[in-house]
Amino acid sequence: MADYEIPEITGEDGIVDVPKLVPDAMKGSGPWISKQEFQEFMHFPTDFTMPESVDNYGDADTLVENWKERALDKMADLKGRYRSLQVYLDICVKCGACTDKCHYYLGSTDPKNMPVARQDLLRKVYRYYFTFAGKFFAKLGKPEFVGAAELTEDVVKDWYNYYHQCSQCRRCSVFCPYGIDTAEISMAAREILDHIGMGQKYCTEIMGKVHKIGNNLGLPAGALADTLEGLEEDIYDETGVEVKLPLDKKGSDILLITPSADFFAEPHVDGLMGYAKVFHELGLDWTLSSYASEGANFGMFIGSYENMRKISLRIRQAALDLGVKRIVFGECGHAWRVAYSFLNTLAGPFDFLDQNYPIPQHVLEITEPALAAGKLNIDKSLNDDMTLTFHDSCNIARGSRMGDKPGGQFEIPRNVIKAVCNNYVDMPSETIHDATFCCGGGGGILTDDLMEIRVKGALPRMEALKHVTEHHGVTHMAAICAICKSQFTKVIPYYGFTMDQIVSVHQLVSNALILTGQLTEEEIEAKEAAEEAERLAAKEAREKAAAEKAAKENKSDA
Repeated sequence: MADYEIPEITGEDGIVDVPKLVPDAMKGSGPWISKQEFQEFMHFPTDFTMPESVDNYGDADTLVENWKERALDKMADLKGRYRSLQVYLDICVKCGACTDKCHYYLGSTDPKNMPVARQDLLRKVYRYYFTFAGKFFAKLGKPEFVGAAELTEDVVKDWYNYYHQCSQCRRCSVFCPYGIDTAEISMAAREILDHIGMGQKYCTEIMGKVHKIGNNLGLPAGALADTLEGLEEDIYDETGVEVKLPLDKKGSDILLITPSADFFAEPHVDGLMGYAKVFHELGLDWTLSSYASEGANFGMFIGSYENMRKISLRIRQAALDLGVKRIVFGECGHAWRVAYSFLNTLAGPFDFLDQNYPIPQHVLEITEPALAAGKLNIDKSLNDDMTLTFHDSCNIARGSRMGDKPGGQFEIPRNVIKAVCNNYVDMPSETIHDATFCCGGGGGILTDDLMEIRVKGALPRMEALKHVTEHHGVTHMAAICAICKSQFTKVIPYYGFTMDQIVSVHQLVSNALILTGQLTEEEIEAKEAAEEAERLAAKEAREKAAAEKAAKENKSDA
């Protein structure tokens, strides 16, 4: 299944031991580089030469003209615009608190994947060109005395490789006594790379589809409408109840913004059907938008607030065009982080929305109080084939909130799961809530050309999952992030699990929710049999009428 070594998991206590260092264990060329056409969509420079092979990534003759000056100009621009970036580059004291907190370091053993070491790839260049100490010791020929280094081709290659081994999950920041946000440093490094001809193909190609069509998949409005119609049929076949998934319905109260993964793949699509059933049962008037059919915002991954804003403005425009009163986000980790932390700044003010509701609102903030108030008819036994645990997605856990009190992002998803399932177990406390480990595929890493680091980065979560599997009988892990669900379904087979063990939270709600007027399995079978009999009878009647008409015409001709 893989031509690289898969880390071993024991399941003993659910915690990964700090590994022995293996320098350059993940040294490589990094992910595929973006072509000029994708860079142009992002308004990034295109005057570079595509490398002949991955071995040439970062070679000076492939980069933009005057690449060093342009890289330093962009660094100066970023530290000037974002005061936090300069603070983070200045205040690290090398205390070591973050060293063993990164899932990629624990899985890969490469010391450059220690958060402090990865930060220093950028910090040493900053010190060389932008600090008095760096400039002074550089003149003496001893810049290393203050951790400074000149910007070279090799440094750029390390930037591209190792800054794409950071999922911007911010776990290290939780343990940093100074609160240094490694995610901001990684974002800055990627934006610098974008401006010298080393943009990442995966992120820029996806954002190009959003700017051009409206979603990461490049799914046009007609195909989206067909997909939603098919899901309506699936729900009807399952329940005997007509549940609508409206598209571009003007005058609706709610605009649902959800990741495009919800439109095409399991377990994502099961979650979308869960939203629809909850909205139907609560009598909510809602719609999806073909113009803003994407909750994800990869602008955050590449550190481009300009592109984050451009994607966010599509949501604003869709809300205005459809005349909605509320904006609700579905199950997507970084989409909710961008929405919660940035949407009002990037695309506000949203003074045209109903101010009595959170702006924006998470779908769980609708489902959880409805369950608590008994507004949904739930049969928890319908999920008894599963014993659940829950994966706290990093962007939700450490970059957002839900509900009206601190920690709601941890309590609300668990409240929902426990309200619809009889069997629930948390993973070890050191691996959940704000100490949760990333799935290993976030931050623009969810691409097959980074499969090795994805598998190795999943190690801490797989260790915790194996612990509750072996000691508490857990059979399935729920998540509320599209990237987490996509990542886990791809990597857990490497660790001896199966793809179908990953579920959406609203999939569990959908399983247990009994709709008003819902038919039993026997009633559905009887109804289908009656409909089939009616169809056959109608067919026979048409055939008989056609035969009689043909016979009459033959007789007339004779």
